[in-house]
Amino acid sequence: MTSASLSTLDFANSPINQLLTAERKIELYTQMVRIRRFESAAAKFYSAGKMSGFLHLYIGQESVAVGTISLGGADDHFITAYRDHGHALAVGMGMNECMAEMFGKQTGCSKGKGGSMHFFAPDKNFWGGHGIVAGQTPLGLGLAYGLKYLGREGCCLCYLGDGAVNQGAFHESLNIASLFGIPVVYVIENNGYSMGTSQLRSSAYSGCLAQRAEAYAIEWDVVDGSDIYEVRAKAHIAMERARKEHKPTVLEIDTYRYYGHSVADANHKKYRTPEEIEDYKTNHDPIMVFERKLVAEGVLTDDSAKKINDLAKAEATASAKFADESPAPTIADISTDVYWETDNHTPASKIGRHFFND
Repeated sequence: MTSASLSTLDFANSPINQLLTAERKIELYTQMVRIRRFESAAAKFYSAGKMSGFLHLYIGQESVAVGTISLGGADDHFITAYRDHGHALAVGMGMNECMAEMFGKQTGCSKGKGGSMHFFAPDKNFWGGHGIVAGQTPLGLGLAYGLKYLGREGCCLCYLGDGAVNQGAFHESLNIASLFGIPVVYVIENNGYSMGTSQLRSSAYSGCLAQRAEAYAIEWDVVDGSDIYEVRAKAHIAMERARKEHKPTVLEIDTYRYYGHSVADANHKKYRTPEEIEDYKTNHDPIMVFERKLVAEGVLTDDSAKKINDLAKAEATASAKFADESPAPTIADISTDVYWETDNHTPASKIGRHFFND
């Protein structure tokens, strides 16, 4: 286990968090609120029939994406699964391009072709957004391998859910990460349920899921996802290990989702008790926990918190209007963005059959 020495510390006073200015703390809080308001708006307009396909909401998990990504540098990369909206906003993607993508519009970040599960921003080192369970774990390994190969001091944060830890691709990735010394940090966002199946019924373990890393001689730790200070403190240790030593880490961040696995999960209030959901909202909500800490520190007031919330809500509403008014893809768009060579008319585009010919 990696951070036992931090277990008795006040994480707000850990070295990495002591560097936070009051302004930066407000920025982190604002990012979390913006994610919450964006997701609430997405749920509303999905129910109104403005979106198709799946919608996996991030409400309740905001501190994980914001806390970890806030530590990123120029040579750090990020990749995640299908619950990707929070990570997208945390890396700096705009609400307009993200909401438009879910509306299936040309102005979306993937030109309306990817939808909720496939947000991308290569200019921000954000590589998706992947719908296949654990499919992103070998891709994250490859991104991190590329950093080492190029001699860059960076790492890849690869996010996955607790259900993905049982997939073979993840275990194969851990094996290679350990053998080759790859600077990857696997972040298990453990919200307790693999779709609608509790962790106790879906995964075999003795202490925690991250402990499986021991089988591959990889360092691991467990993090309280309701405390962004703890998320940052422990993630920083893992990221520095990757950057400086080329060693992987598995972080298990305990968190919770308020709603179902996706909006199609109509039974999410049946396999979880109302008391369980309410306890998390009351005592472990990451935004409220951080808000109370900032108020106690004299960084935030109730009035300023309300203003931040109101602005985020207005921004999310405006993004839905932008998305609704944006043009839909055309029939011709179906043949673009399939092969880079074809779109850019390179010599390689003249070799082989890239599309079905007449």
